[in-house]
Amino acid sequence: MARKVISTSKAPAAIGTYSQAVAIGDTVYLSGQIPLIAESMEVIEGDVKEQVRQVFRNLSAVCEAADGSLAEIVKLNVYLTDLGNFGFVNEVMEEFFSAPFPARAAVGVAQLPKDVPVEIEGVMVTGS
Repeated sequence: MARKVISTSKAPAAIGTYSQAVAIGDTVYLSGQIPLIAESMEVIEGDVKEQVRQVFRNLSAVCEAADGSLAEIVKLNVYLTDLGNFGFVNEVMEEFFSAPFPARAAVGVAQLPKDVPVEIEGVMVTGS
């Protein structure tokens, strides 16, 4: 099966040697998104909850570019520089997802690109 690179201007451009997402068949591997505004490539202002919202908006844009949606995400990996912010992730996820929720892992990390507090990556299966 050939892999297809997914790219959209509605999400931040890659800031390294990676694709926004790669599809193999009906499975789409979504690269980590941080709270950047696509148009300016600047970190969104606001508290951690607003930054998590921006991450999900970015993931949503990439899902749509792959002819899918957040509802088709089956797995998320959440990276936080402060695990004390985990509750905010849960609150914001309820704004973007409904049951059944995707499988998920949360990992505490020392630092993330551009010194943001959160990065989230995922796997989407289209047509599921």
